[in-house]
Amino acid sequence: MLLPAHAGAAVVHPAAPQQPPPVEQTRREAPKQQEVAPMALDKSFEGRSYPPGRTYEVGREKIREFAEAIGDANPAYTDPEVARALGYADVIAPPTFVFSLTFREAGQALQDPTLQLDYGRVVHGDQKFHYHRPVLAGDRLSVTSTIDSIKSMSGNDILDIRGDVYDSAGEPVVTAVTKVVVRGPESDSAEGK
Repeated sequence: MLLPAHAGAAVVHPAAPQQPPPVEQTRREAPKQQEVAPMALDKSFEGRSYPPGRTYEVGREKIREFAEAIGDANPAYTDPEVARALGYADVIAPPTFVFSLTFREAGQALQDPTLQLDYGRVVHGDQKFHYHRPVLAGDRLSVTSTIDSIKSMSGNDILDIRGDVYDSAGEPVVTAVTKVVVRGPESDSAEGK
C-alpha cells in the first residue's frame, strides 16, 4: 500500500499486503437472464373505490405540531381565540395537513394485490387539494379512495388516486388527488443499476 511521504514522495508501507497478479478467468460466466419488463397496470381499475379505513380524529396538538413542522406561524392554526374571531369553531389545520391521512388511505389502492403494482418503484408525483371547508380541531374524518386514472407514459405508469374526505356527518371536507408514478425498468438503467 502506498502512503504519502512528507517530501512529496510516496512510500510503501512494509506491513501492507501485496496484491496478487491478475489471473485470467478460467471459468465460464453464466449467461445473464433477461429482465422481464413489468406489464402496464390494468386500466380496468379506473373508477375502483376503496372504503374508508379507520376514522381520524383531528386534535389541536396535531395541528400545532404540523404548523410548526412546516414553519407556518399563522395563529389560526394554534390559537382558538384567533380562529373564533375568524368565524371558526376551533383552530383550523394548514391546507396540506390531510396529506398523511389521504396518502395512508390511498395505500389501499397502491397495495391492492390484484392491481399488481410494484410499490418499490413508486414515487410521489403531485398533490392537489380542493377544500369544501377547512379542517377543524375536533373533526372526525374518513376517506374514500378512488383510482381516477391510470396512464402509461415513457415506460412509466401514472395513477391519480382521489381521496374524498368526509366529516362524521358525511359532509365533504376536502378532496385530495395524489399522483403516483410507478417507474418503469428504463429508470433502473438510467440510474446505473
